[in-house]
Amino acid sequence: MTPSLQDQYDDAMFEFSLGNTDAAIQMLQSILAADPVNFDAQLALGGAYFAKGDYPRAIDEGHKAEKLRPHDQLAHTNLSRAYMKAGDKTTAEHHGLQSRIASWRGDMSRPDPNAKPGDDELKMAQPPAPPPVKLPTQFPDMPWKKKPPVGGSHSH
Repeated sequence: MTPSLQDQYDDAMFEFSLGNTDAAIQMLQSILAADPVNFDAQLALGGAYFAKGDYPRAIDEGHKAEKLRPHDQLAHTNLSRAYMKAGDKTTAEHHGLQSRIASWRGDMSRPDPNAKPGDDELKMAQPPAPPPVKLPTQFPDMPWKKKPPVGGSHSH
């Protein structure tokens, strides 16, 4: 029985995690032969070529992933990294910007399923509240605030 494409993908990622990049590439290519629109395998294939230092091939595979999901943040991040390593800073910056735009678009299009009704999704992140300050019950003596003795006896 042939393992499912997901199992094959998991196996490829395991090989990649062990540093067996060429084996991972072969496995990812066989997944894409069976399922040419498998975005995760396509994205990982570009990443594997990047890891090998084959930036032109990483860019080529990255553009295939971009065609599958034009607004995917990771596709643009990977392309940005590969173009930077290949020495094309202008195109790298373009894809870096596309990645940021994709992240903003993602924030707007995928509401948090755990959000409570009325949560303001566009609210700025708030800094953590400072810990409550415990006021002392007794204040130290403040000699500069002491009043001179009233009706005191002056000894000359």
